[in-house]
Amino acid sequence: MAKNKWIAFFLCLFLGFLGIHKFYEGRILLGIVYLCTGGLFTIGWIIDLIILIFKPNPYYP
Repeated sequence: MAKNKWIAFFLCLFLGFLGIHKFYEGRILLGIVYLCTGGLFTIGWIIDLIILIFKPNPYYP
């Protein structure tokens, strides 16, 4: 199922340290990892923001 890039981006921007954008993409296990580690110690959160900017809209996770 196609996901909206901007919804994922804003979820990541505001709630990325909790992994909410990973749950939105359907990546539950990775979402739990982000939730337990604070967005992979903030580094994964920043990398995800950059990656989401360059994804097409809509995209397939």
